Amino acid sequence: MPELSRFYGIVIKMYFADHAPPHFHAEYADAEVLISIETLATFAGRLPPRALGIVTEWAALHQDELRDAWGKASNLESVGKIDPLP
Repeated sequence: MPELSRFYGIVIKMYFADHAPPHFHAEYADAEVLISIETLATFAGRLPPRALGIVTEWAALHQDELRDAWGKASNLESVGKIDPLP
């Protein structure tokens, strides 16, 4: 699973040819969550509230890049990297 970004102990990943809806995985410590790219809503898993807030803030800033990465991952192409939060 390609790693898109890493910040504040959070790792953002996306599987190649993953199931719908378009989403990404965020991992923090032993927790993982799946977040819809379009709605930025969690639809599986759980993160601590502070970590989830940070991930949501990052995703809102990079939503277009996440859409592009999803399209590439769906076509089994390299998704590249997305800038972390400062």
